[in-house]
Amino acid sequence: MKKKSLGVNALLSGLQSLLNVIFPFITFPYISRVLDVSGVGKVNFSSSIISYFSLIAALGINMFAIREGAKLRDNRKAISEFASKILTINLISTLIAYVLLAITILVVPILHRYTDVIVLLSSQIILTTIGVNWLYTIFEEYSYMMLRDLIFKIVSVVLLFTMVRHQDDYLNYAAVSVISSAGSYLLNFFHARKYCDFKLNFDFNWQSYIKPILLIFASMVAIQIYVNSDTTMLGFMKGNYSVGIYSVSVKVYTIVASLLASALFVTIPRLSMLLGKKRYREYNSLLGRLINTLIVIVLPSIIGLIMLSKDVVAIIAGAKYASSAISLQILTLALIFKLMCSVFNECALIPLKRENKSLIAFALAAVLNIGINFIAIPFMSERGAAMTTVLAEFTAMAVCFYYGRDTILPVVKNSGTIYNLITVLIGSVGIVGICLFGNTLVSQRILRIAVNVIASGILYAVLLLIMKNQTALGMLEQIKERLQH
Repeated sequence: MKKKSLGVNALLSGLQSLLNVIFPFITFPYISRVLDVSGVGKVNFSSSIISYFSLIAALGINMFAIREGAKLRDNRKAISEFASKILTINLISTLIAYVLLAITILVVPILHRYTDVIVLLSSQIILTTIGVNWLYTIFEEYSYMMLRDLIFKIVSVVLLFTMVRHQDDYLNYAAVSVISSAGSYLLNFFHARKYCDFKLNFDFNWQSYIKPILLIFASMVAIQIYVNSDTTMLGFMKGNYSVGIYSVSVKVYTIVASLLASALFVTIPRLSMLLGKKRYREYNSLLGRLINTLIVIVLPSIIGLIMLSKDVVAIIAGAKYASSAISLQILTLALIFKLMCSVFNECALIPLKRENKSLIAFALAAVLNIGINFIAIPFMSERGAAMTTVLAEFTAMAVCFYYGRDTILPVVKNSGTIYNLITVLIGSVGIVGICLFGNTLVSQRILRIAVNVIASGILYAVLLLIMKNQTALGMLEQIKERLQH
């Protein structure tokens, strides 16, 4: 297989994430104004329920498939056999997920009034399974994934503005959400023939697949618990209004996290391949660059989002969601912990086959999150939910770092991460100053955001270059090379 540029992959993944950012920025302001707060809360609560069963269907297949498949992608016969086994396992887990979902709806009375939304949203489960997105990640087909998402996002926007016109159109909103997030997976299954040949295969050593998959799955369950338990517990303890308010904060937080994680996503299969082929020097170098790049990008983004949170909420959702700004500011603090945890887990522990250590990290985070939610939500509502998320993300990151320290610490020491962090923190002070000045100087919201982002971004970049931040200098050299070609 021809080696693809990580820079190009990161750019394509970034564009794909940007599509996921632009779509909510176009649709959510419209949805929050057309549907009432309770309608938005009803769809988001139902979505949080579906997320648990989506997790059952997915198991730990995605991470396992990327880790093991990355080593086989140059051999069509081998990758076909592997992919067929993975799809067989996934179809069985999907059937189990639907059976459990049906039972849950029947035995939990509070879910009866959400049945129509839950059933509609559940179509995402089977679409995701047959979409075999892990195969496209293995082959680093980010151009295909970006084009596919672009087409379906455009279709979804058109459907949204034609199908969601009144306060009671929340079912139409749920249907459009399915098309936007999972509709393109219908194309994936047929297009996958370019890379491998699928067939159901039950005759293989199941234990060698199921054991690591279930360990990864258990970790993903813990992650899903502390990611979605906030919304679920808010729904049970405070009702749809609090869920609607909190959903704006979560929406913005999720959008920003996805965009910032673009470089991480494209690096995972490459790191898995390097470790699988025992190319340790290249692995350490790439991991070091990834950590430093995330620090340079994520920390200033956190500061900027905190400073602009009130304007962002007002533009996206309107004045009736103004109280979302505080929970957004709290949630934003979790970004650095969330992304670094992903690096330590998906780029170190999982490729090193330490799934059991990942499970410990996320189980501790989940227990902490749920335990404190019982105390924080009754008194602080969505703000308490946001605080517990920050604590959970920090806990998961710290434990993942501890169990991967033999690999991560040498990389950090040899890649100038400490000096990188110091210069980034100094540069971030400039962002605070620019935003404070811009907030008093410019009165119009959209213009104020534009001025603050552009001015603070320029000042931040200049400060890093003055302090000779090696990551920033490397980015500048790459930009010069691209322009010259």
